[in-house]
Amino acid sequence: MNASFTPQMSVSVLLPLVVAMLAGAVVPFQAGSNAALGRTLGHPLWATVASLLVSLIVVLPVLIGMRAGLPNLAAAARGPWWLWIGGIAGVAYITAALVLTPRLGAANFIVCVVAGQVVASLLIDHFGLMGLPTKPVNLVRIAGVVLIVAGMIVVQWGTRAAPVKAAAASAIGS
Repeated sequence: MNASFTPQMSVSVLLPLVVAMLAGAVVPFQAGSNAALGRTLGHPLWATVASLLVSLIVVLPVLIGMRAGLPNLAAAARGPWWLWIGGIAGVAYITAALVLTPRLGAANFIVCVVAGQVVASLLIDHFGLMGLPTKPVNLVRIAGVVLIVAGMIVVQWGTRAAPVKAAAASAIGS
């Protein structure tokens, strides 16, 4: 095998991967708790507001503790329009999560989210969007995305098959 395909498994490589996986691991809990909060508050958008307020309450003391300077809002206002879509994307994601997680289940929702993230990320990388370095699409990266989308389909299919199997077993008397 060509050495260029062998990743170096050093701490500097593995640590960010583990941290990213842990960050991803909390996402289903966020979706589930926000869904329950939406039911409790009476509307999904109130849960979105509450989630964002809790985020603000958590991050402000961290900023103060780090002695971070005030934000340069003038520079941000002069920046490209897409600097501000993160907040819109956050609202869209949180709201979709708390509405769809109870319907789809945590695994089904998150596997769809991951598939969407990977497809969009591949396009962002390929075109170097949002100020990120260009990382062209190649057959290996496309194969990885196809496997992720195939995994999404398998998880969805497996979820639909399970209730049918359970219903058949109860009909037989097992």
